[in-house]
Amino acid sequence: MATGEIVGSFCLSEPEAGSDAASVRTTAVKDGDSYVLNGTKRYITNAPSADLFTVFARTNPDVSGARGVSAFLVDRSLPGVSLGQPYKKMGQQGAPVCDVIFEDVRVPADKLVGGKENVGFITAMKVLDKGRLHISAISVGVAERLIEDATRYALERQQFNQAIAEFQLVQAMLADSQTEMYAAACMVEETARRRDSGENVAALAAGCKLFATEMVGRVADRAVQIFGGAGYIEEYGIERLYRDVRLFRIYEGTSQIQQTVIAKDLLKRFA
Repeated sequence: MATGEIVGSFCLSEPEAGSDAASVRTTAVKDGDSYVLNGTKRYITNAPSADLFTVFARTNPDVSGARGVSAFLVDRSLPGVSLGQPYKKMGQQGAPVCDVIFEDVRVPADKLVGGKENVGFITAMKVLDKGRLHISAISVGVAERLIEDATRYALERQQFNQAIAEFQLVQAMLADSQTEMYAAACMVEETARRRDSGENVAALAAGCKLFATEMVGRVADRAVQIFGGAGYIEEYGIERLYRDVRLFRIYEGTSQIQQTVIAKDLLKRFA
C-alpha cells in the first residue's frame, strides 16, 4: 500500500451505521482457523479499485456498541466478496464509491487486526483522528487554490471600467477567505505537531475538521460569487471545486459529530 502497488479501502459505514459507527451489524463468526463475515458496507471510498479492505465487523453479538467490534484485513479476491454499482456522486469523481457485500466470506484468523477480538473499533477511532487532520489539511489546500483563482479572476475581470478587485465588497470576500484559511492552517499545523509528540488530540482533531471543512465551504461559495456567472459553468473549474468540497463536511465524521466530540471532551474535563 505504501508503494502504491495495491489500493486499500476502509469499510466501516453501513446502511444502518454511519455517524453511529458503533452500531455495526456486519458479523464475524469464528469457525476453526477462520472467521465468516456477513454484511454490507455502504459508501465505501475507492472500493471499485481496492485490492484490500479493512473491514469492521461484530465479533461479540452479546456486547452492544463499540466494545464488540473487531477489524479484519480482507483480500478483494476472496470468495463471497462482491461490489455494488459505483454511485453517481455530486463531486469528487476521482474517488469512486460503491457498496461492498460480504456473503459467507472466510477470512483467515491471522487477518484479525491486532490479533485480538473486540479492539477493532478502538483502532478505527485512532485512525479517524489522523484522518480528520488529513481532511482538514486538504481543506486548507483547496481553500488556497480557490483564493488564488478568485483573486486572479478579480484582477482580470472588468466591470464599470475597472477590475472588480478594486471594489471593496469583493476585497472583503477575498480577505475573509484568506483569514479563515490561515486560521485553519494554524490549527492543523499545531494539532499535527501535538499528535506527533504523542498527545491525545481527539478533540483538537475534531475541532480542526469542523472548522477547516466548514471554512472551505464558505471559501468555495465566495469564489463562485466572485466569478459570478462564470463560476456556475464548467469552463472555469470553480463549480467543480464547489461540489467537491461539500463532501468534506460529511465523511470522516459529519460536522455535527465533530461538535459532539468537542462538547463531550469539554464536559469531561470540567465535570
